[in-house]
Amino acid sequence: MFLVSSSCPFSSRSMASKTPVGFVGLGNMGTPMAKNLLKNGYPVIATDVFPESRKELQDTGAQVVDSPADVAEKADRIITMLPSSPNVIEVYTGPNGILKKVKKGTLLIDSSTIDPAVSKEMAVAAEKMGAVFMDAPVSGGVGAASMGKLTFMVGGVEQEYNAAQELLTCMGANVVYCGQVGTGQAAKICNNMLLAIGMIGTAETMNLGIRLGLDPKLLAKILNMSSGRCWSSDTYNPVPGVMEGVPSANSYQGGFGTTLMAKDLGLAQNTATNTKTTIPLGSLAHQIYRVMCARGYANKDFSSVFQFLREEEGQ
Repeated sequence: MFLVSSSCPFSSRSMASKTPVGFVGLGNMGTPMAKNLLKNGYPVIATDVFPESRKELQDTGAQVVDSPADVAEKADRIITMLPSSPNVIEVYTGPNGILKKVKKGTLLIDSSTIDPAVSKEMAVAAEKMGAVFMDAPVSGGVGAASMGKLTFMVGGVEQEYNAAQELLTCMGANVVYCGQVGTGQAAKICNNMLLAIGMIGTAETMNLGIRLGLDPKLLAKILNMSSGRCWSSDTYNPVPGVMEGVPSANSYQGGFGTTLMAKDLGLAQNTATNTKTTIPLGSLAHQIYRVMCARGYANKDFSSVFQFLREEEGQ
């Protein structure tokens, strides 16, 4: 495993290395990622299914085209950031997909969080066209994407890692090589399963403490200097009023949506089934987030599980 912690160390290179970079998928994560490439001097050729997303990036200096195939025609390094496995399959292999017009030798980096098996399928399809596919899902959320402080977990041909690293270090603080194609996705799925379990545990704990008469800020302070401390308690607390600058302080708007967490837990469930791995807490977390999606929490941040638990009690 290689770990690179950096801030675009290649930015001092001559502009010869700054050939255009394609970017497909300009959502909450993709747009700030593409903007960081622009800030680091890379011409960006981008597309998205939503015109307003294309216009936002065009206004910051990117060239906008109509389809992923058009991106592939103009760039030999392409990053994709898409919501799900079906979106990735469509963008790469669909009628207007990247692989319809991809040039031989093109480096394809997919930062979506999808099933590792789909990453492997896309790698095989890309190889047939003479291109190289790598999976590089991210951790850190919208805030880290904006600040260029994402963590990338990279799977693919080791010889191509340096080429991918050049671009990824412009968008992230940490770039970790995990192994063959699909291992980046495996690492991301494991991380998000633990994140969901930890968030539910934090929400339950905070709710119990409040019911027992403890001040939530005091309880959070105690947890964060004790053995129960975790990211969900000290960085992303789910209780409104405990922390500023987190979704719980803004009616659970922004952040990482409950729908996306449910999707990632579904990926964990599928891979656990395929590998005959027992994940009792992961399965329960999946069930809880699926119920939340059905109860009106789909577009709220996943930390809204605290509000969901309170609602279940009739509070």
